[in-house]
Amino acid sequence: MRKHYLIEVAQNDQLIVFCPSNLIQDKQIKRIAFGSKSMDVEFFPHPDKNDRIVISRKIQETIQFPYFKVPLHAFLEDEVLYLGPLVGIFTAGFTSYPEQPIGERTLFFAKLLSVNRPVGALAFVFGEKHINWESGTIEGYFFEENVWHTVEVPFPNVIYDRLPNRKSEENPKLIKVRNRLQKEYLIPWYNPGFFNKLDIYERLQQDSSVTAYLPETFPFTSFSSIETMLSKYGHIFIKPKNGSLGHGVHQVIYDKHTDDYYCRYQDEAGVNRLRKYSSLERLFQSVFAAQSLDRMLVQQGIHLLRNDQRSVDFRVHTNKDENGEWQVTAIAGKIAGQGSVTTHARSGGDIKTIGEIFPKEEAEIYREKLSNAALLLSKALDKNIEGIIGEIGFDLGIDRNGDVWLFEANSKPGRSIFSHPELKEFDLLTRKLSIAFAVFITEQSLLHPEELFK
Repeated sequence: MRKHYLIEVAQNDQLIVFCPSNLIQDKQIKRIAFGSKSMDVEFFPHPDKNDRIVISRKIQETIQFPYFKVPLHAFLEDEVLYLGPLVGIFTAGFTSYPEQPIGERTLFFAKLLSVNRPVGALAFVFGEKHINWESGTIEGYFFEENVWHTVEVPFPNVIYDRLPNRKSEENPKLIKVRNRLQKEYLIPWYNPGFFNKLDIYERLQQDSSVTAYLPETFPFTSFSSIETMLSKYGHIFIKPKNGSLGHGVHQVIYDKHTDDYYCRYQDEAGVNRLRKYSSLERLFQSVFAAQSLDRMLVQQGIHLLRNDQRSVDFRVHTNKDENGEWQVTAIAGKIAGQGSVTTHARSGGDIKTIGEIFPKEEAEIYREKLSNAALLLSKALDKNIEGIIGEIGFDLGIDRNGDVWLFEANSKPGRSIFSHPELKEFDLLTRKLSIAFAVFITEQSLLHPEELFK
């Protein structure tokens, strides 16, 4: 188990570092580093304190170490003692309000940074405009003792991507920042990019360990292919390849007894609609007239388990931990609102624990099935997608035969399930692991960079 060390600042200008004797025993160490800053110093064993590292005021100023009382890890490599990790959380949408620096997402980031102490990392939030390329520093936002502080710090050991949406992700200025920090400064960058639904499906199709979880999915091509799917499954879903939060999802149902077609969707005013049509062509002319169908995909309908006559699917969060291993960190049931095509809360959906939906034995069986599926899918995505992934939010369904199906994988999962009082501890766990994974990446980048950047 890795140890955390308190960092004390002595009020002198000596270039001396005092360390626990067991940390530096029989080792040649010549430099100290924090983020991208380092300097030559002398190291001596601490006479009586085994849980702290003491640096001078002069060292603190030179390596730009912000003096927050957060215990940190110490990594030794190539005669350098690295304090950290210093974790930069990259985002957009900053405001000029000191108490709400990241607008309506300020509370989320405050909660995310609150895990610094138990994890043993120093995380801060920053955007493109906070980087000083000439000095190699960032004006970072830290949240300490319930107050936001801006402090100039070195470039971090690792960057956690929390861009809020696809628009910011596709901003050329932000793409340039990411490329420069990754390629010129070799800073590992984790959780880059939002997933494209069709791309995810096609990549997972190549992995035999998870194909059983994949409903038939393909890009919209023709009415005849949809007719074939409807005769086979009875209902299908048409959804945007790059959609989120259930926006733009339509369920198309075929009644073979009356030869009628139905479409369930949410209109622009947020009202759930169910419309009947005599032909598929009329349905499309009415519902999809203003939409570009080449941006849509078609997915097999699944007859899901129900709760009080309402469809149920599940959000399963997975995170990599401080050892780089996947863990299931949260599972919640999402119950569709009355007449809704999705289970999202904005469409009248409810969040429940598995224990609230099913009897105890059944709940355990479904929990195990969902966990096994989520872990297999996490490993398959990890293997088949570029970049470093640290967390995924899966939308999974269970059909009436008890089989698990993947509807969606989210690289930046929403956190609405954590509004449920019984899921608060899992909210904390997902936040802790999303920063703890940075400890693992930092260690890998120092000890095995060839593995990280291959």
